Amino acid sequence: MFGKPLTEQAPGGPTPAVGTFSETRQPGQAFRDCPFCPEMVALPAGSFSMGSPVSESGRQDDEGPVHIVSIPRPFAIGKYEVTMSEFSAFVNQTGYSPDGACHTWTDGEWKTDAAVSWRSPGYPVAATQPVVCVSWNDAKAYTRWLSTQTGQSYRLPSEAEWEYASRAGTTTVRHWGNDVNLGCSYANISDLTARDTYSGWTTAECRDGYLNTAPVGSYGPNAFGLHDTMGNVFEWTEDCKHANYAGAPADGSAWTVGGDCNARVLRGGSWYVTPPTTRSANRVTYSKKHRYDVGFRVALDLQ
Repeated sequence: MFGKPLTEQAPGGPTPAVGTFSETRQPGQAFRDCPFCPEMVALPAGSFSMGSPVSESGRQDDEGPVHIVSIPRPFAIGKYEVTMSEFSAFVNQTGYSPDGACHTWTDGEWKTDAAVSWRSPGYPVAATQPVVCVSWNDAKAYTRWLSTQTGQSYRLPSEAEWEYASRAGTTTVRHWGNDVNLGCSYANISDLTARDTYSGWTTAECRDGYLNTAPVGSYGPNAFGLHDTMGNVFEWTEDCKHANYAGAPADGSAWTVGGDCNARVLRGGSWYVTPPTTRSANRVTYSKKHRYDVGFRVALDLQ
């Protein structure tokens, strides 16, 4: 299916800016460093309350204590999750081979299926859908390649940067508000579309139109102009697994000391998970393996 690089048109909106680095990287501006690079949005420095209060419905113990994080300088993050087309360009140019079989939920348990991969995750996919079945190591390899192609410092976002970007100045449970049932205009979540196929699922009482992944940008953005930070696919971050935020950095940097660095933090929920998981503060930790509802978006230091 992906014998050669796929072409991809932007999911919508204005054409990203083209120009010198200083001209195109001002907060609020979208830009793309090369034709096959992810579209990025520059975000301002700022502070926010990271985590969830004990009163939040669906809260897990690892989401506290709530603490103030100050992002000291502007940075950029993907407007969308990395797509099949963008990851295909990487694989085709480098010959890179993702490092293992993919995990799927089958017969009531997670199973490794050698027939399932990023090329064929077990459901229909197209060029503008987010790549899945990519491990943390695969995502890191992609960011290193992107950096060499552009001369810029591409990387995975820290967990704090991810939550700052997803919240986009909000303090509600989700960037669109507290009610998950209003989410189908903003996110590809477990909803009535899924319940049509999986009658036993716990879902939001709305209909987003997709059973599995949706093309990136199919739903409304948050206040920073970012799409799909809730739902669609879980997204890898740089941070190692920690039981809670006790001792976490307060400057937005990735937490890569202590804890269990054989597992990394995933954010954002996916098309697959129940509504309580689709919250700005929700954290999931997973080994660096592949899963059919896990992808990523990239971040970039601004000079």
